[in-house]
Amino acid sequence: MPDATTFGLFVAAALALLLMPGPAVIYVVTRSVDQGRPAGLASVLGVGIGSLVHIAFAAVGLSALLASSAAAFGVVKWLGAAYLIWLGLQRLLTRGEDAPAAVAPDHLSRIFLQGVVVNVLNPKTALFFLAFLPQFVDPSRGPVWIQVSVLGLTLASLGLLTDGLYALLGGTAADWLRQRSESVSLRRMRRYVPGGVYIALGVVTMVSGSGKD
Repeated sequence: MPDATTFGLFVAAALALLLMPGPAVIYVVTRSVDQGRPAGLASVLGVGIGSLVHIAFAAVGLSALLASSAAAFGVVKWLGAAYLIWLGLQRLLTRGEDAPAAVAPDHLSRIFLQGVVVNVLNPKTALFFLAFLPQFVDPSRGPVWIQVSVLGLTLASLGLLTDGLYALLGGTAADWLRQRSESVSLRRMRRYVPGGVYIALGVVTMVSGSGKD
């Protein structure tokens, strides 16, 4: 286990990074604005589970394999980009929705699973864990995989809190949109903007570098 000082520095650094909006935050906020707080929070849980998968990969060294293999990185990157673009096209082709409304439990489970897939298929997340966690690992204080797991779980827990805050803020925006749902332009915006955001995230993932630049 890291000593108390190192762990405190890790928590402070992790919070500073997590509070800066990135692709995961944009995805969560878009879900919340589009479909309300329950959908946003379901996405947060999905992204969190995806982070746990990356933590497991980092603990057993699979992230290092991904970082060293251009082919593996490319496959994961293109799968993630294609999935986000597919979500965006689905949203753009959806018709007849007027305002953020309650999402059925089965739809929430699907949104949760989509959050898992989006995060698992983001190779940048794997490389982030690989680059960030080892900086706070001290081999003299115990098995490296245990320290990586503890730090990773801490980071994932902090991510649930910060992403959850963004989801609640997005839900507030959804409430504002619901009150103005009679506006035709806002109804159109509620379909086109989220779809456009998902596609934009997919394109950004597609054109991003291999992580070795």
